[in-house]
Amino acid sequence: MDEELLEILACPKCKGGLRLTPEESELRCEACRLSYRIDDGIPILLIDEATPYE
Repeated sequence: MDEELLEILACPKCKGGLRLTPEESELRCEACRLSYRIDDGIPILLIDEATPYE
């Protein structure tokens, strides 16, 4: 994923920063503890589609 895009993306719930997982399959918000999947290079930033992680 493009570094410039990562810099401007924010969690839709808390507006915090997102971190890309090593597999580049998800974006994670450490503040909300939510994970947003990436489908075909497109982040799905819908709160209803997010999954909690530990």
